[in-house]
Amino acid sequence: MSSIHGHEVLHMMMAANRSFTTEALVAAIEERFGADARFHTCSAADMTAAALVQFLADKGKFIPQDNGFTTHESKICRH
Repeated sequence: MSSIHGHEVLHMMMAANRSFTTEALVAAIEERFGADARFHTCSAADMTAAALVQFLADKGKFIPQDNGFTTHESKICRH
């Protein structure tokens, strides 16, 4: 099984143009990429959807909103 870069999830969030809760984002990721999908970033690998969401939150990739969080193009690294 191939691994999906975390940037794909951030782009998915921006395209949705809405805020997410952690649970809603995990569900949206699993719906789009499959429940068995694995994810990687520039510094981590072999993550589940839930692990990726926690990783992205820990890295400051989300922007808090009243009803959850969003992200922005500026939160995506360029290396």
